[in-house]
Amino acid sequence: MNTILELTVANHPGVMSHIMGLFARRAFNVDAILCLPLPDTECSRVWLRVCEDTRLPQVVSQLEKLADVRSVSRRPAHHTAFQDLEQFFA
Repeated sequence: MNTILELTVANHPGVMSHIMGLFARRAFNVDAILCLPLPDTECSRVWLRVCEDTRLPQVVSQLEKLADVRSVSRRPAHHTAFQDLEQFFA
C-alpha cells in the first residue's frame, strides 16, 4: 500500500539531494517524485509516493528536522498529484 508525502521545501540547489539521501541511508524506496516551485515564493512543493511501512513515521520525523523542509503532510495513496502523469505514461 502506498501513501503520498507532501513537502514544502526551500527552493535552492541541494535540497532534493538532502531529502533523497535521508531515504537512501535508511534503504527506504521512493516510488515516484514530483516537484514544482510555488508561485511568488522561494519554496517548492514536493510529492513523494512511498510504501506504507512501519519505518515511515520515523522517516517523516527525520524529514521534519531537515533545515530546508518547511512542512511535511501525509496524503492518501489516491491523492491527485500523480494521476494525470500516470495516464500520460500508461
